[in-house]
Amino acid sequence: MRKLVCTASLAAFLPLASCWAQIYPPNEMGVSLGQWHTIAPDVEAAKKFWGVLGGTHIKIDGVDAMKFPGVFVFIVKGTPTGPSVGTGINHVGFGALNVLNAVANLEAAGYKVARVNNSPLNGQHVAQLANPDGVEVEITEEAGVDPYPRLPEGRLIESNHIHFSFGPVNDEGRKTMQEWYVKTFGAKPRPLGRELTGDIPGVKFMRFGFPSEGLVPTKGRAVDYMGYEVKDLEAFCKKLEASGVKLTAPYSKSRHKSFASAEMVDPWGITIELTEGLNKF
Repeated sequence: MRKLVCTASLAAFLPLASCWAQIYPPNEMGVSLGQWHTIAPDVEAAKKFWGVLGGTHIKIDGVDAMKFPGVFVFIVKGTPTGPSVGTGINHVGFGALNVLNAVANLEAAGYKVARVNNSPLNGQHVAQLANPDGVEVEITEEAGVDPYPRLPEGRLIESNHIHFSFGPVNDEGRKTMQEWYVKTFGAKPRPLGRELTGDIPGVKFMRFGFPSEGLVPTKGRAVDYMGYEVKDLEAFCKKLEASGVKLTAPYSKSRHKSFASAEMVDPWGITIELTEGLNKF
């Protein structure tokens, strides 16, 4: 049985950590991570899971969301058609100051953590689990050991990475996905071990790492879609359309009460909502 660190310090500092919850300032293209939109049969149970992990509950236009530094996790009632694994969004990731504390907190609340091991990147702790709704979550340690920086003072957890699945299954397929996200959203490309990544504010690593021949669209799955907050969204949408990107839902200031939005689907079946105004919450 592995030795787990006491979670008292985590619980004591959650209010302090939550004050950092916000969408991070955008990159040069005006883009930052905004949201993961999830489907859950039991919204209250989903809120509990994300709360144990360190999120703070908020309502946005009547929809439940959990607020983390770097991302909102929206929760809508429904039955997902499957887990996040098998779609282009294989799993979402958080960086924690102390992974063993986070694991102890989750297990004390009754959640089963599938594995705890050491990162091949830096030897620090990494944990992986699926939440009750099928959202695969990885927690990495941000204690200042390269390539993960130390979390700022008072912050115990934040959005850290998204691990994408891609096809076709070859090195060119991986590179094509990276190039698309660099061109479309201004992700900063760099290698990470054997993988390729692209960095966007709110996501230290967008990892293009899991090859799959049988990807299914995200729509209807546990992670239904993801979203980016965009500065001057209307102009951004015009540029996307001029470059050949088709919007599945056009730019609108009235689709949501509190923020403008548009929608698209990437070449790997990931539904993406673009927003402007979500950062005020």
